[in-house]
Amino acid sequence: MEAKAIAKYIRISPFKVRQVVDLIRGKEINEALGVIKYTPKRASDAVAKVINSAAANAEHNYEMDKDNLYIAEAYVDQGPTLKRYRPRAYGRADLKRKRTSHITIVVKEKKEG
Repeated sequence: MEAKAIAKYIRISPFKVRQVVDLIRGKEINEALGVIKYTPKRASDAVAKVINSAAANAEHNYEMDKDNLYIAEAYVDQGPTLKRYRPRAYGRADLKRKRTSHITIVVKEKKEG
């Protein structure tokens, strides 16, 4: 049995979010939230929100014990890129790519025994 949560269109580049997600993969929920709390990255707030959502989904929808949950899968996919133009010298324009992310967290219950 597994529960998951997905946050889509988060306005942080996937590369930056993956740095945070790599820290918590395979850890227990409480340990992962502790690690994220002291991680000085902007993406850590978004990842913590998704972890809490996945834990709540597991507890409410599948009646799992929150204390026995661990992060089975955690990955970040690239969302659509917002393209913006910035003026440069000699009347030229530079393309700025504002990337978005889709964060997915899957939690499972640890087997007793």
